[in-house]
Amino acid sequence: MALYEHVVVTRPDISPQQVEALVEDITKIVTEGQGTVGKTEYWGLRNLAYPIKKSRKAHYSLINIDAPGPVIHEIERRLRINEDVLRFLTVKVEELTNEPSPVVARKDRDDRKRDRDDFGGGFGGGGFGDRPPRGDRPPREDRGDRPPRPPRDR
Repeated sequence: MALYEHVVVTRPDISPQQVEALVEDITKIVTEGQGTVGKTEYWGLRNLAYPIKKSRKAHYSLINIDAPGPVIHEIERRLRINEDVLRFLTVKVEELTNEPSPVVARKDRDDRKRDRDDFGGGFGGGGFGDRPPRGDRPPREDRGDRPPRPPRDR
């Protein structure tokens, strides 16, 4: 059997529960076709690069599939019929990973960054006045490694 990564982009006005039901339907099709689903990730409601059917946002989901080719054709046929699906993409890969995708990893990293105490406490803090001292480095104007900047015209 072949390995595939399948991404589904659905309309923004449906609920995350409806997106999960769509992913479960895809999983059911795969298991009925003697395949397996490795992992599924819901990436959330994200901005689109360009409007699709007058929508500027969409729900993204990633599904790792190990199944024969006819199963993938059946999934794609059903997604073409479904009015909630804006776009989908199936890519054949050499191997599937169980690690979080870069989209989810970045989201987790951003969440951890917001939770840190030294971030400034939210929208009110975190300005330049909260920075630690520069240490042994001299101020920028006194460094001799490059010529001074010319004055800007305003």
